[in-house]
Amino acid sequence: MKMKKSILSAVCAAVLMLAGCGSSDSSETESTSAQTGGASTAETGEDDSLQKVLDNGKLVLGLDATFKPMGYTDENDEVVGFDIDVAKEVCSRMGVELETYGVNWDTKEVDLDTGTIDCIWNGLSVSEERQQVMLMSDPYMKNKMVFVVNSDSDIDSLDDLNGKTVSVQNGSTAQETLLASDVAAGITVSELATNVEALNQLELGMCDAAFLDSVVADYEINSGRAFKILDEGLYEEDYAIGFRLGDQALCDRVNEILKEMKDDGTLGEISTKWFGSDVTTIA
Repeated sequence: MKMKKSILSAVCAAVLMLAGCGSSDSSETESTSAQTGGASTAETGEDDSLQKVLDNGKLVLGLDATFKPMGYTDENDEVVGFDIDVAKEVCSRMGVELETYGVNWDTKEVDLDTGTIDCIWNGLSVSEERQQVMLMSDPYMKNKMVFVVNSDSDIDSLDDLNGKTVSVQNGSTAQETLLASDVAAGITVSELATNVEALNQLELGMCDAAFLDSVVADYEINSGRAFKILDEGLYEEDYAIGFRLGDQALCDRVNEILKEMKDDGTLGEISTKWFGSDVTTIA
């Protein structure tokens, strides 16, 4: 009986010793967990965004492929434009291929968040709202929102727009700016999927004006379309590239390459090809 009690005591002592060790390990785990934010390395959101692109061998660029001259589909059914040429050079220096993916501009953030695309690079305007849902690169170009009318229109000022119909791209900062402006109270806003539709409706007399990016308006006018830009605009802004929140490594690498391209003159050459001079703003 005494032997049984001795054995039982020894077993209990061993269990207590193990429990004590377990308690010590738990404390260390809690301490380590506190240092890492309570999650494993994978769960802490380790930034492997650049490495993923390098491993995949491609950068998937999301765009509205009607946005001349930034990124659009030409008569040969190829996606071309200023942003596309710049992105191709960035990808070349990164050692990956460029892949383009057409998005609905009104829901482009969904494609970005779900990983369908790696970035939105298509005359993307910087705004406070967008900075809350995506990581923005360094700005690379200035833009202004302008009203465009037919060249024979009697509309010459913002006051003349009162009672008129103005077309604008849905999901754009142009739409946000127009709806928030004093002008909105006196006009009918026609929200369309693309700037192309807005300008086509203007040309056909289905609206009185279109509100859009000056780079688009200038390109269309220089291409021979009979439009004019009102002297009074509403908003100046910057273009940047949109990445997923947290994809800082990929964003930093693209910023670094763009700076290299600015310094060695490549960015200026691409800009001159599309705009006649270097209009980029990267320092």
